[in-house]
Amino acid sequence: MADDGASDHQFKDARVVGLATGLGISVVASLIFFIGLGIVLDQWLDLTPILTLIGVALGLIAAGYQLYELVLASDSKRENGPLGRTMARRIESRERNRMRNGAE
Repeated sequence: MADDGASDHQFKDARVVGLATGLGISVVASLIFFIGLGIVLDQWLDLTPILTLIGVALGLIAAGYQLYELVLASDSKRENGPLGRTMARRIESRERNRMRNGAE
């Protein structure tokens, strides 16, 4: 019985680490995307610093929102936001598939 509790705890820890890693990667990706888009549009439209600065601002806003989602996901008493709900559904689906495959 003690092993079941330990494996549940390890599974929850792994889930939190996976969630944090996924959101961390998406924060970096959103920053790179928006800043890169601003640079490309600046060069194409010859508006040099303006659109890059807008891209930095949009990237920071997107990163801040994703970090907010991480906080919501880590607090079990609060409801997850849209990203957290999507990730929770994926985790639950994988867990159901794992249990189904283990039972067969």
